[in-house]
Amino acid sequence: MPAFNRFNIQPPLLNTACAWASDYEDLKALYECPHIGAITTRTATHEGFPEDPKLHKVAFLKDSRSSINSYGYSPHPLRQYVEWIDKLLTDNLDSNKPVIISIAVSLASSNDAAKAMQRLNTSDQGRKELIDMDIAASKRSSMKDLDHMLQAIQELRQKHGDPLSAAPRIAIEINTSCPNLAGHPPPAYEPSTLRPILETLAQAYMEDPSLTFGLKLPPYVHATSFGDVVDVLASFSRTDKLAGVSVGRKDGEERGDVKDSSWNPIAFLTCTNTLGSTLLFEEQMERMKPATPATNHGGDSPAFALPSILGGLAGEAIHALALGNVHSFARLLKNHKDRTMREIAIIGVGGVTSAAAAKRMIAAGATAIGCATIFGRDGVGAFEGIAKAFHDA
Repeated sequence: MPAFNRFNIQPPLLNTACAWASDYEDLKALYECPHIGAITTRTATHEGFPEDPKLHKVAFLKDSRSSINSYGYSPHPLRQYVEWIDKLLTDNLDSNKPVIISIAVSLASSNDAAKAMQRLNTSDQGRKELIDMDIAASKRSSMKDLDHMLQAIQELRQKHGDPLSAAPRIAIEINTSCPNLAGHPPPAYEPSTLRPILETLAQAYMEDPSLTFGLKLPPYVHATSFGDVVDVLASFSRTDKLAGVSVGRKDGEERGDVKDSSWNPIAFLTCTNTLGSTLLFEEQMERMKPATPATNHGGDSPAFALPSILGGLAGEAIHALALGNVHSFARLLKNHKDRTMREIAIIGVGGVTSAAAAKRMIAAGATAIGCATIFGRDGVGAFEGIAKAFHDA
């Protein structure tokens, strides 16, 4: 049974954070699905994302179980998800099915700040100081939001006895990889931007080691990127004694006659999110409404699939890339000198539309499997066929 710091997923199949896990009815249908071992909420922010139905859309390809979308985060604030998850868990006390609450914060990058400061009439040194001040202020605000979100989830966990449970039902995923936010590049593409998030998670984990944290990562296309991410994660491995835990492993156990007090705040990686800056045309899609004027670039040229033109590609079209990402991270983690890094699990995501695809993802190194496109296209019934991969095993 896959376990991420005592967080169990059985069968090792779940939905990923997506538009089809947005509201209570979505989550209820997922929770009642017998073919998945956990559910994931749509990514929430502290106050909710300003979703525009005219701009934020999804389209499915005709000849491939793939999709392209221009969605951002959920329009519902985290507090709404806390209420919904509270109700789900309260109404299903006899169930051990866990929930991953996906959350995100927006962090300004140095490039974003530099562009804003270029409009100011000031010296290079003055501009640099303003940029540094702007970035620092953005980080403080974002980390304050993250602290508030973690506190809200902690209160929910405490209400349901998670900190003391042998089988906790609430985990937290930090989405660091949405490609559709103008002016806000995914933090996971900039290790320096990822650090403040990890610092906040490390502090929370030190105070409560029953927490299960994961990161949702973007697709990487260069070999050095995988090592860069692993190096950043490894830099947060600690040997400090955890609150309420005797010196030992994450669960307080001793390893033979050697007391190993090392730990890392990250229990799992979700690999991968959609591939950004992709373009498809309406003629390639199914289930499409008539194109809006914004999707057509004039003349007799075909209309674009999305009003935003560019979007995040998902499904079978990125399956090979997703397998490569999972394999690359799995290999680096498995061979890492740090035991706590070797314990990080991977939720493999990207083009898992069949039992065969699920088996490929497991072979690549995934501990569990996540799906979105096929779920969005075919509903919760899609999980039944994929779950056969684990029945066969």
